[in-house]
Amino acid sequence: MNPKRDNFWKRNGLSLVLTALFALFLVAQIIAGHAAWNTDRLDHHLPPEAMSSYLTSGHFVSATFENWESEFLQMGMYVLLTVWLRQRGSAESRPLDPAEEEERIDRGPTPWPVLAGGAWRWLYAHSLSITFFVLFALSFVLHACGSWKHENDERAMAGEPLISLAEHLCGAQFWFESFQNWQSEFLAVLSIVVLSIFLRQDKSPESKPLAAPHGQTGT
Repeated sequence: MNPKRDNFWKRNGLSLVLTALFALFLVAQIIAGHAAWNTDRLDHHLPPEAMSSYLTSGHFVSATFENWESEFLQMGMYVLLTVWLRQRGSAESRPLDPAEEEERIDRGPTPWPVLAGGAWRWLYAHSLSITFFVLFALSFVLHACGSWKHENDERAMAGEPLISLAEHLCGAQFWFESFQNWQSEFLAVLSIVVLSIFLRQDKSPESKPLAAPHGQTGT
């Protein structure tokens, strides 16, 4: 095997596999969602919708960004909460004693915002959580618009009057869609925080070493 290719896969294997899985399941969602939406349309004696039209439909946009929204909220909150809060024995927590913490810096050039200082350093120091919350806000807006369009599509098929975006946001459906995802995301984070106290996965950076006591906090 070409050494350069081998190094590339070794250095980027995790992101490449995750990207491939994301693309695979997104395509699967599109195919299944398109079929489900057209089944609904046929039940209302309407012609099936083309795939190109489906990709801008409320059915697809709402379902997609409803999930992205909750994922970005989960990660943004997790990044921030782990700054201040601790969980004794969890691999996902910083150590309880600040003296146990050591800043680990690999060899290499220091990122320029750190050297620039001031506002650039502040932005860089908080860039991860800021980015997650910006992505959450964008996904929230797109979910709201898609969900509103989807409700109006369903109303049109049923011969009911259309509603405004404000009316949709004041209704229960949009918030039901959001809260059912938000609660599941925080349950998932809670699970890894608590389960990593007692359970192990050999060689995973998300797990404590096999011989580590349950009371050890952090990895």
